Amino acid sequence: MQATRLTLMCHARTVAQKLARFPTDEPVEMDWQSAQGSLRSRFKGKPRLFSGPERRARQTAGLFGSDVEIVEALRDCDFGRWNGAQIDDLQKSEPQTLQAWLDDPHSAPHGGESVAQLGERVAAWLKTLEATPGHIVAITHPFVIRAALTQVLQSPSFNLIDVEPLSAIELRFNGCWRLRLSGTGVEGAC
Repeated sequence: MQATRLTLMCHARTVAQKLARFPTDEPVEMDWQSAQGSLRSRFKGKPRLFSGPERRARQTAGLFGSDVEIVEALRDCDFGRWNGAQIDDLQKSEPQTLQAWLDDPHSAPHGGESVAQLGERVAAWLKTLEATPGHIVAITHPFVIRAALTQVLQSPSFNLIDVEPLSAIELRFNGCWRLRLSGTGVEGAC
C-alpha cells in the first residue's frame, strides 16, 4: 500500500497576523501576484495542491501552482464576532471570556466554532485522506494545522503550538498518521 504524504503549509503573513488580530478574509502581505508559481519547485514531482477557501490561503497556494483544489475542511476556524478583533483589546474588554475560551476547547463565547469543533472537522478530513495515496500539499491556517497536529499526536496541546507564516509540517499515513520531521539534507553536520 502506498502511503499518503500530507504537507500542511501555513499561508503567507497577513496584516492581521502582524497586528495580533483575529483574521478576516484579508489578503497576504506580500506581492503574491509577481511571485505566482515561484515556489513550484519546492516539492519533487507534482503533488496535489489543496487550499482553504480564504483569499490568504488561495493567494499562497498560487505560489506553488495554478491547479489548486479548494477544500472547505481547510477553512480557518470561525471566530464569530471576534473576526478582526485585536487580541489586546479582548484582553481588556473580555478578559474572563477570552481566558475561558483559551482554557476550554469546547467553549465558543464568540459565537463561532470551538477548538473542539475545529478538531472534529479536521479529524474527519484527515480520515478521508487515509485512502488517498501520494503527496498532497494543503495551504491552510495556523488553527487548522494546530488541530491536525493535536489529532495526529492525540494530545491536548493545541495552545502550545505556534505556526509561523509559510511554515510546513509533514504527516504520513501508512496504517496510522505520523508526524514526520525532515532533516536539512546536510549529512554529518553535527
